[in-house]
Amino acid sequence: MLVPVLAVALLSHPAFSKDRTEELRARLARESNPVNKAKLMPQLGDVEFAEIDKDAGAGKLQDALITLQKYLEEVQSCEQALDAAGIDAEKHPSGFKQLQFSLPGALRRLDNLIAGLTADEQGPFLVARRDINDIDMHLIHQLFPHEPKG
Repeated sequence: MLVPVLAVALLSHPAFSKDRTEELRARLARESNPVNKAKLMPQLGDVEFAEIDKDAGAGKLQDALITLQKYLEEVQSCEQALDAAGIDAEKHPSGFKQLQFSLPGALRRLDNLIAGLTADEQGPFLVARRDINDIDMHLIHQLFPHEPKG
């Protein structure tokens, strides 16, 4: 009983979270294979959104927005690398599906954050949300090209 409690306490410690984020970002930067890069994004997104949630909860909206922008840049980079590789996502979905499957969760977390903000504070978060949603729709179309867009 004590081990799970200790593990949760350790994992939720701010220093561990920052270290984990930096470790995953370094792995993403070192990875040259676009499929493997995309496969890292669900883990990195989870730790980055934990930071975003923590910062927003502490009233540090600028810090939350900086992390959100970094996340968006990483997702865009993965999407562009997958596109440039010329992989048929329908036939070889590895990487595409991991990245796409992680985006609805990111959008939900972002929606929860935005709901607690004033109209003035929401603007840049809504722009990032739109961009993430656009990438999600693009990936869905690549994975299921014969389905009608919508």
